[in-house]
Amino acid sequence: MILDKETAKKTAELLLQINAIKLQPQEPFTWASGWQSPIYCDNRITLSYPPIRNYIHQEMAKQVENIYGKPDAIVGVATGAIGIGMLVADYLNVPFAYVRPEPKKHGRKNQIEGHLEPNNTVVVIEDLISTGKSSLMAVEALKNSNMTVKGMLAIFTYGFDTATQNFEEAGVTLNTLSDYSHLLLQARDTNFITEAQQETLENWRKSPSTWEK
Repeated sequence: MILDKETAKKTAELLLQINAIKLQPQEPFTWASGWQSPIYCDNRITLSYPPIRNYIHQEMAKQVENIYGKPDAIVGVATGAIGIGMLVADYLNVPFAYVRPEPKKHGRKNQIEGHLEPNNTVVVIEDLISTGKSSLMAVEALKNSNMTVKGMLAIFTYGFDTATQNFEEAGVTLNTLSDYSHLLLQARDTNFITEAQQETLENWRKSPSTWEK
C-alpha cells in the first residue's frame, strides 16, 4: 500500500534519475527467473547518492513511525536492504539487525545477524518487492526466533498480484514508498517515456511471466 502519493511520485522520479530503475521497452532485460522485462530495478544504487539515500531513509523512517509507531528494532533483508535499513534504524535511534536468506554454513551459523531481544517488536525493511517470497522468508525466520513482526516497508514494488496474495496469506502488512503505477505516472508526466512505451510497460505489468517484446 502507498501511504503518500506525492512521496511515491518523488521516489519514482529519483530512482529514474540515477538509473536505479531502468526502463527499456525496446530492449528488454532477462530476469534470473527467465522472464523478459522492460524494467530493471536495483535500489542499492541509491546508497551512492547521499541526497537521495537521505530522502529515502528519512521518508521510510517517518512512515515506520506513522504506520507502526517506534519499534524496538529495524531489521533489513540481506543483502539489498542492509544499507538502507541501517540508515532507517539510525534515524529512529533503535537497534538494527539483518536476516540472511538461510543460516550460514559455518561459524555461529546465524541467519539473523545482530542482537535482538526475545519478543522485540520489529519492522522489516526491504529494497524491492517482486513476488515477495524471499522477503516473507525473512519474516518467517524472525517469527521463528520469537520476534513480533509489525510489518514491512519497502522502497519499491512491481505490484504483482502474486505478491499481494503471498503477503495476504502470510498475514504480513506491506507498505512501499513507491510502486509500478506511480512510476509510470511520473515517467509519463516528465516525458521520460512516450505514450507508446507506456502502453508496452502497462501490457507487461498485466502478464509479466508470459510477456514478450
